[in-house]
Amino acid sequence: MAKLFRAAIMGPPGSGKGTISKRIAQSFGLQYLSSGHYLREGIAADTETRVLVKTYIERAMLVPDHVMTRLMLSKLEQLSGHSWLLDGFPRTLAQALALNNLYQLDLVISLNIPYETLKERLSDRWIHPASGRVYNMGFNPPRVQGKDDITGEPLIQHDDDKPKALMARLRHYKEVAKPVIDLYKSQGILHSFSGTETDRIWPYINSLLSNKMHTPPLDAHPTQTP
Repeated sequence: MAKLFRAAIMGPPGSGKGTISKRIAQSFGLQYLSSGHYLREGIAADTETRVLVKTYIERAMLVPDHVMTRLMLSKLEQLSGHSWLLDGFPRTLAQALALNNLYQLDLVISLNIPYETLKERLSDRWIHPASGRVYNMGFNPPRVQGKDDITGEPLIQHDDDKPKALMARLRHYKEVAKPVIDLYKSQGILHSFSGTETDRIWPYINSLLSNKMHTPPLDAHPTQTP
């Protein structure tokens, strides 16, 4: 039986984490677990997740470490026989240490994207709140302006994607992420990638994973995205 491969991806808002995560999952057959998608699905499905996190989400507050850790570790238990990629968890050092107690990660990818690029991407970003689907007016616009492709419901732009709020978000991300990045650096599993275009970063990530997993990608030609 092939060895299971456990990885996580980190990066600030607008860094292209979601796009790269989907490419990794598609190319290498990893189960992709995004904490944001998992929370939204749980709330929509009226599960235990809804009870635990609805109040925080409605008030635009961060879900506390102990709640987030409980939910994500419970989900990972269900994926015990699978290789996986985490996105959005662990977000804090407390979450990383709790994960560390149960699983040894093989690889952590950290995306370093310049502020100007993030600002440009996020100013063009529109979201379908119920599903979390993200559109970018520059390279991934909806078929009908202002409407979600699948439901036809209106898209919104988050206030915290606007430049002033973005600076605060990035500052907060760096403060919270630094001890997590330092932990993974000390374990020798952190790999950082810098750049302004996802398509230019992707070949390096693709090559790294091919070497780490000793396997050629399943799909060598994923869809092009800036």
